[in-house]
Amino acid sequence: MTTTQALIAFSLAAGLLTITPGLDTALVLRTAAAEGWRRAAATAAGIGLGCLAWGAAAAFGAGALLVASHTAYTILKWAGAAYLVWLGVNLLRKPRTRFDAEAGATAPSGGLVAALGKGFWNNLLNPKVGVFYVSFLPQFIPAGASPAAFGLLLASMHVVMGLAWSGGLILATAPIAKALRPPGVVKWLDRVTGGVFVAFGVRIALERR
Repeated sequence: MTTTQALIAFSLAAGLLTITPGLDTALVLRTAAAEGWRRAAATAAGIGLGCLAWGAAAAFGAGALLVASHTAYTILKWAGAAYLVWLGVNLLRKPRTRFDAEAGATAPSGGLVAALGKGFWNNLLNPKVGVFYVSFLPQFIPAGASPAAFGLLLASMHVVMGLAWSGGLILATAPIAKALRPPGVVKWLDRVTGGVFVAFGVRIALERR
């Protein structure tokens, strides 16, 4: 794919992942509701730093693999496709019926530094985030682009999306939390996201380098 196509495709996929309710969303919502917007903003910044750390590790590691071995590229390609299809099928088969806004309550309240650390470690110690970046980023690196540089660009785009989404959550904590509670809304969002992830996984599997 071209650079423009890669950026558009990644923006769509990463955007859907960003707005899908998960642990990071729950953590920001809970912190905003219970500890105020300043600590929620620090928590969101910590989450972004965690994503950037994972993205940098994936970008440089994937870059070495992509340059050195076509076999390694193929393995990463199929791993990414399988991961997306697996994730999508699970969302389609077992959509959630409830979003627990208290799921992120894993650390005591504290100052802004504590909130930053809470977001950072919550993200960095989540193996699912690492698996996502290592298997996902390489699929959107176009031929001829620097894997490390382009991977960092994609990771930075995802971090910016996450910060923008978290900012929206913080500004509208109560309405957003209420809107995410109805079982029908949670099921619909999971199923739409699952369908898109399956489609991306199939496309990745069929695409040639």
